Amino acid sequence: MAEHRKVIIIGSGPAGYTAGLYSSRAGLDTLIFEGQEPGGQLMTTTDVENYPGYPDGIMGPEMMEEFKKQATRFGAETRFETVTKVDFSNKPFKMTTDKKDYTADAVIIATGATAKKLHIESEDTYWGAGISACATCDGFFFKGEKNIIIIGGGDTAMEEAIYLTNFGEKVTLINRSSNFRASTIMLERARKHPKIEIMENYVIDEFVGTNDKGIKKLTGAKVKNTVTGEISMVEAGGAFIAIGHKPNTDIFNGIIDMNEVGYIHTKGKSTYTNVEGVFACGDAMDWTYRQAVTAAGTGCSAAIDAERWLSEN
Repeated sequence: MAEHRKVIIIGSGPAGYTAGLYSSRAGLDTLIFEGQEPGGQLMTTTDVENYPGYPDGIMGPEMMEEFKKQATRFGAETRFETVTKVDFSNKPFKMTTDKKDYTADAVIIATGATAKKLHIESEDTYWGAGISACATCDGFFFKGEKNIIIIGGGDTAMEEAIYLTNFGEKVTLINRSSNFRASTIMLERARKHPKIEIMENYVIDEFVGTNDKGIKKLTGAKVKNTVTGEISMVEAGGAFIAIGHKPNTDIFNGIIDMNEVGYIHTKGKSTYTNVEGVFACGDAMDWTYRQAVTAAGTGCSAAIDAERWLSEN
């Protein structure tokens, strides 16, 4: 027999835990599947200084532990299980994890998104020690740096390069070819900015830095010219990977409406999906802001939408 819950939340992080807080506090029997990465992307973030209520900042993992404690305080249960299959064709909704089968009257999707990486060994070495995937999250930490690297050729890379000029004396944008995915207007803004240098036909060969008694610090990157093969050094105190995010929504393909990248479509300003009784929140449906505070906000909305839908149905 499948285990039944009133509300099942697939995914944790700010969106999932906030949805769990509101859902359980509304008296709904709530179960949160934490997935393979409990706490989401913030588990790989060091200092979080832009979330309201933490004037001195807080470590990402500590913050997620507090979110989890608050949700479970009101009765939400968390399980370290990953949903591998869903069936939303009939009610109650059916889900299969890596351990057992479940059913639920309402489902909230909070599976988040994962930043695309370059997949080179040195990237992991200095991730969180100078390398980030979110300029609006971490740009402030690089205030006063002589140079900040940003890798990418799309609109996001251009926007983040311009944003980073508020903190670095110089921003070096590295693109693997002379072709850019960015819109003409965004590319021109970056090209005309006096603090931005664009390096075309270059890729990161290796990130370099220091390791003083276990404390790692990025100092730059070796870059390779894709035309000549020449290796050169770019000194920088920070590097941002801006080659896109992949929403963790593959298991919903053909079931939940998404865009071409995989972000879930919701109806209007609500968190309703195309399946009545299934809601989506956080980075799984937000390709614009991707902030902890906005994820938490949509997690709240999803729980309220689910509670109202259950009351009506």
